[in-house]
Amino acid sequence: MPGPHLANHRRQNSNVAPGSLTVVATPIGNLDDVSRRALETLRSADLVVCEDTRVTKKLLDRYGLATPTLSVHQHSPDRKIQVVIDELRQGKKVAVVTDAGTPGVSDPGGLLVVAAYAAGIKVVAVPGPSAVTAALSVSGLPTDRFQFLGFLPHKKGRETMFHEISDAEETVVFYESPHRLMKTLERLKDLLSSDRTVVVCRELTKVFEETVRGSAGYVFDVFKDNPGKVRGEFVVVVGSDKAN
Repeated sequence: MPGPHLANHRRQNSNVAPGSLTVVATPIGNLDDVSRRALETLRSADLVVCEDTRVTKKLLDRYGLATPTLSVHQHSPDRKIQVVIDELRQGKKVAVVTDAGTPGVSDPGGLLVVAAYAAGIKVVAVPGPSAVTAALSVSGLPTDRFQFLGFLPHKKGRETMFHEISDAEETVVFYESPHRLMKTLERLKDLLSSDRTVVVCRELTKVFEETVRGSAGYVFDVFKDNPGKVRGEFVVVVGSDKAN
């Protein structure tokens, strides 16, 4: 049981402060991974800004939260972001979430954060789940220095990115879709020496969570021989020459 000073500190920092934007990390799969502070923040907010209201509603419903939501994504017009800024200027308590993980990390939440700073609005973080850090933590590769690439380009610049990964002097992390996973692993197999470690994390924190670790050739063969595994969401971690 925490002492009274710690309990008071938690209460003071659990809610969204009026007129400030609170960036709230949400589960990347398992809804039980949400923090108590995140739930209190979402409960006390006047508005929750999210990518897809249907996705966020699942989390809110799970914990009995009825806070209004507003969708703001990468294709939203500037005026929609301005609506949120106007709400903040009026002293409203606004929380921003992404569909999964930490807003602003390879998702459109960063657009709202930039707009808030430009308007002189305070931005506060409620940290929590992130697919990047989760994958790094189970990769067995050095994490003192790493490069995060988000999703690789679909066409233009994709080959250049593969060569940058091949030449990287630190651990590299990126997201990949099931539609391009095999082509990505095949290209890594062609470019990387057999002593380079590749880790593919599939469906982190979900029912079919799996981590495959080994050379690029080995990982490629695992998924090639088990096409049913090429489903869901993937995080790929590639070790540098110095890490192997």
